[in-house]
Amino acid sequence: MKFLAETWVGEWLTGLGRIAALAREAVMSLLTFKVAWRDLLYQIYFIGIKSQSVVLVTGAFTGMVLGAQTYFQFHKIKMDTATLAVVGVSMCSELGPVLTALMVSGRVGAAIAAEIGTMRVTEQIDALRTLATHPVDYLVVPRLLASMIALPLLTIESITIGIGASYLVGVYLLGIDPVYSWYNMLKYTGDIDVFIGLTKAFVYGGIIALVGCYKGMSCSVGAQGVGRATTEAVVYSSIAILISNFFLTLALQRVVVMLL
Repeated sequence: MKFLAETWVGEWLTGLGRIAALAREAVMSLLTFKVAWRDLLYQIYFIGIKSQSVVLVTGAFTGMVLGAQTYFQFHKIKMDTATLAVVGVSMCSELGPVLTALMVSGRVGAAIAAEIGTMRVTEQIDALRTLATHPVDYLVVPRLLASMIALPLLTIESITIGIGASYLVGVYLLGIDPVYSWYNMLKYTGDIDVFIGLTKAFVYGGIIALVGCYKGMSCSVGAQGVGRATTEAVVYSSIAILISNFFLTLALQRVVVMLL
């Protein structure tokens, strides 16, 4: 049992170190401007534009259910007009970036791992090396940069549609006063909340792309290896997002306190 635990911890630490090394190579490539701009634009389209439907539906129904549940509790103490304020703060700093990242990791992380894993199995990555093309420059950097650009934009859409859907449910379905509800939302939802949410989304974009690329480039041979890499990319990126959310929340809140 002890041997199995040590083996699992060793493999986990080894994988973490390899992801860190991959991130270092990608950053060094970015600093030297070794970016395939055509691939970057396509990845922004694939990650950003084609993920909009999933993100918008998730944001809308998250905002609606959050608004309804908040109203049911606040109505007991006659604080109906504070409902939208809670939704605004929650969507901007927590639910918007986290749920957007989880949805994108399920769609994009799996696609990245499957695509690069298939290239590894069919030896296309080795062919890139023989043509003096670094796989990190050609495969990792465009996906990493596109994900870090697209995630904050998708998060803004999710926040906007979530607050708007919650407003419609609160005003037209639950009968909350629209003027005071909107006033309280603007009063208690500040620029700091939006800054925290977008910072988180930027980090989550990097996590999704790095984990997907790493799993694809290190998958085992065969269709079973590609399938396992795809599954692990989604699972590991989702876990990494949830774990990093806790530490990012503490760190960003401390930064806000220091700035204020």
